[in-house]
Amino acid sequence: MLSSLQSHEEEEEPTTNPTTTSFIPTTPSQFLIPTSASPRQILMRCAELMHHGDRPMALRIASFLISAVSPIGDSSDRVVYHFAQALTRLIESSNAASSPSTSMNKCGTQLVQPSYLAFNQITPFLRFAHLTANQAILEAIDGHRGVHIIDMDTAHGFQWPPLLQAIAVHGYRGDGSPPSVRITGAGTDVNALRRTADRLHAFARSLGLPFQFNPLYLHSYNLGSSLMQLHQSSSSTEKGEVLIVNCVLFLHKLLYGDRDERQLHDFLSTVRAMGPAVVTIAERELGVASAPQDFFRVFSESLEYYTAIFEALEATVQPNSVERREVEERWLGEEIKESLVPAGGTRGAGGMRFERWDVIMRENGFTPRRLSEYSLSQARLLLRLHYPSEGYQLHVSKEGLFLGWQTRALFSVSSWQ
Repeated sequence: MLSSLQSHEEEEEPTTNPTTTSFIPTTPSQFLIPTSASPRQILMRCAELMHHGDRPMALRIASFLISAVSPIGDSSDRVVYHFAQALTRLIESSNAASSPSTSMNKCGTQLVQPSYLAFNQITPFLRFAHLTANQAILEAIDGHRGVHIIDMDTAHGFQWPPLLQAIAVHGYRGDGSPPSVRITGAGTDVNALRRTADRLHAFARSLGLPFQFNPLYLHSYNLGSSLMQLHQSSSSTEKGEVLIVNCVLFLHKLLYGDRDERQLHDFLSTVRAMGPAVVTIAERELGVASAPQDFFRVFSESLEYYTAIFEALEATVQPNSVERREVEERWLGEEIKESLVPAGGTRGAGGMRFERWDVIMRENGFTPRRLSEYSLSQARLLLRLHYPSEGYQLHVSKEGLFLGWQTRALFSVSSWQ
């Protein structure tokens, strides 16, 4: 059956042995799939067809894979299934006039909110990012009478209750009393921002903590005039307050459709002019490119990245877990689709690896603040208490703290001034 899934240009018979695996052939006519091919090898053939513009055949193979592998099988089957689903969706929507920014609001919708909650619960990645960024913020607050945090992607605000509790308990002002906390929370879902504001206000009241939350509505992640709103938000910082800009899983969103990274540099220039004490950054360790001719490389790196995440879930979550299936189908499935370069050439959701973020931040006048040993200790404690698996690995490289699975770094957190 697998041997029937060969290119419709069979009249140009290849001269090479069909059992060899040259994954970027020079012409589409070389697409022959040996009967011994694994689902992953067939998926790579499908990506090759997309790379060479043979979408009808790619769609045929992707559809076959969806029917041939199980979304509840082992990790290798599941990741192939979700990549085949992503390719199918990309091919079917390739002629639609849709912007990636319309799907980036997923964290604020009722439809996928359970998957976000489940992802936060069964994997350490979001909690690691929030915990490490919060520690950098706490260390910057020390001795100030107040803090103004501009959070560029507030979503459900899960990052902030632990920070508010730490401030209420430990004080951080010279007299031991807690400083006032003001959060300007940005997002593209105004209703989600309102719900987040209500929850955080209620939590801060329960702690007796002086607190304000000001929503900053972004029409999309094409910031444009929102940069002026952002600068105005920073200008309201009061005397004695320390200004923090928090960019957890945000900066990569500025790369959508922005091949020359101009919007990213404009944003960082604006932030630099605001004079924050600290800028916290957390991003996936997934580098992609915007050029359509890079599709195969983008696909290969994305497959490697999400294979590691699916293997981590396989090793640490029960196989019949409802939460795991929710995360894989609704959260990771959407991420996989966004990580691939659509036909229009806009960037996917991956962004860049830390090495590139490091260069960009320095180019825009920022210098790294080395994360403290306590940050590393807290991250280790998080893994030991809640995600006890030898597969999760922490390491420090340059000025970033990295969390990965086995030898593959998956998330990085850094602090800048």
